[in-house]
Amino acid sequence: MSHPSLPPEFLDASIAHRALHDVAQGRPENAPEAVEAACVAGYGIEIDLQLSADGVAMVFHDYDLKRLTGQSGPIRQRSAAELAETPLIGGATGVPTLAQVLDQVAGRVPLLIELKDQDGAMGPAIGPLEEATARALKGYAGPAAVMSFNPHSIARMATLAPDLPRGLTTCAYRAVDWPLLPAAMRDRLAGIPDLDRVGAGFVSHDARDLDMPRIVALRDAGMPVLCWTIRSATAEAAARRRADNVTFEGYPSVSHA
Repeated sequence: MSHPSLPPEFLDASIAHRALHDVAQGRPENAPEAVEAACVAGYGIEIDLQLSADGVAMVFHDYDLKRLTGQSGPIRQRSAAELAETPLIGGATGVPTLAQVLDQVAGRVPLLIELKDQDGAMGPAIGPLEEATARALKGYAGPAAVMSFNPHSIARMATLAPDLPRGLTTCAYRAVDWPLLPAAMRDRLAGIPDLDRVGAGFVSHDARDLDMPRIVALRDAGMPVLCWTIRSATAEAAARRRADNVTFEGYPSVSHA
């Protein structure tokens, strides 16, 4: 299987986590306002994808609407049209589609796209979100890459869009952070065994665990290591000694082109 390389743009500019969000400034996370602010500032952008009821890739982090919209219920139970009319708290717009964000960014900055697990336990019950993502990205000319905690998701993306750079979102999978994930699956994923199988060209790892031997070995072997989520300049300086780039929020990262 091919391993498409991560474009160099992803290592040149700090990556704004869920775009350059700040609700106090009218920029909810993953919202068009936050996306535009990141583009203007010259940051890369990380966004999250969930699936609508009618099979559209939506730019939204949570599985439930409550925290970000004040409305109750799973995002998966609403159509794209309904979600477009569901205002994000603190902003002026509804939930955008991936296609809308691609049109907005238009290649100005690199776009790191995380597909949220749709199986519920990092298993193989995936497919519709990956297909919707590949459809939206077909023909997009700007720097873009996809990643997921679920290796099955990235394996599917390798089939659907073999030339698109792809990676795995990784961490130590502590029980306290993943209480609903079976211990056997946590132990397996913590070892990051699927890189070759899915054709991954990078990892985006929990910044708390950049000293993990597997991550150190991958970086020593030349694989780009991104990290998440950095929330201060001090933490960024520490992370940059062990990772090739940072995903940040809540402060103005200065390490960007």
